[in-house]
Amino acid sequence: MLALDPVAARAFLPFVAVIGLYVAWSDLRAMRIPNGSVILLALVFILIGPFVLPLEVYGFRLIHLVVMLVGGIVLTALRVMGAGDAKFIAAAAPFVALADLRLVFMILAATMLAAFATHRAAKRTPLRRLAPDWESWDRKRDFPMGTALTTALTLYVALAAFS
Repeated sequence: MLALDPVAARAFLPFVAVIGLYVAWSDLRAMRIPNGSVILLALVFILIGPFVLPLEVYGFRLIHLVVMLVGGIVLTALRVMGAGDAKFIAAAAPFVALADLRLVFMILAATMLAAFATHRAAKRTPLRRLAPDWESWDRKRDFPMGTALTTALTLYVALAAFS
């Protein structure tokens, strides 16, 4: 059983999934995660959270956003990750129950491997012709992490919703 309440997860899931699809597409296409999508993801939690979570849980989860944003700013300044990835992680953090963190890291590891392998394989196949102008195809060192991050968040929320 996951610590994220199934009722809350079902309320969050449609929004997380749709925003996640947009973030993944944008990161693949332009190697950037738009600020608007990150703000929208945070707003989903801020607006829906008080209705589906106990207020003490809701408040504690908002602290996750602040802590991850500060950590992301530091990691971006050190050039460990891109600013869009850091902002997305901060906006996604309130959705994750601290007790589920190990599972979330396992899901993220799996989605990172799958996204990287799929992206690198697709760029060498005729599938690339479906989106020939995507910037991510031509980047040698950079990878559109938004694909893995959004997939991990969506899978986690979906697992909680249907557990």
